[in-house]
Amino acid sequence: MVAAASFQWMNPAELSLPPAYAEQRWYAAYTCANHENRVAAELGGRGIEHYLPLYSSVRRWKDRRVQLDLPLFPGYVFVRLALRDKLRVLQIPSLVHLVSFNGQPAALSDDEMEVLRRGLTDQLHAEPHPYLAVGRRVRVGSGPLAGLEGIIVRKKNRVRFVISLNLIMRSVSVELDDADIVPVN
Repeated sequence: MVAAASFQWMNPAELSLPPAYAEQRWYAAYTCANHENRVAAELGGRGIEHYLPLYSSVRRWKDRRVQLDLPLFPGYVFVRLALRDKLRVLQIPSLVHLVSFNGQPAALSDDEMEVLRRGLTDQLHAEPHPYLAVGRRVRVGSGPLAGLEGIIVRKKNRVRFVISLNLIMRSVSVELDDADIVPVN
């Protein structure tokens, strides 16, 4: 004799996702090595808001010098999306995954991303820097990076402001004036 299982069908409205899945946030997308530009182009083709900060670097070969635009955060492209749409992003070739903790994609601070997008332009010469988590903490008081906190270092008698993204454990340094920097207590 077969026992009849009693199934209770759920109303589709009850199966809705949490409100956080509908909210657009910034996420770090990890890519295959040297595929950041391809992923960014694919994201743009799909109409997904993204950010790939680049810096100019001069490389010397035996017979010539070439100026290249390289990713400021190698291996990462920043994506703004609602989590309900993450499948559209994860289907992109060369995109490995969204940076996650405990199986949940970790969102970046909207304020921090907006300052980075506004501040890391061609006017400021930004370059990758070894990851720093400890040092003299300061805040930028004026200029395009105003309000951003980071660590100050000296390099060749110049002041460099180091911005560390703890989520991806990468840092970027920007040359600033001493007058633009305010100590954080």
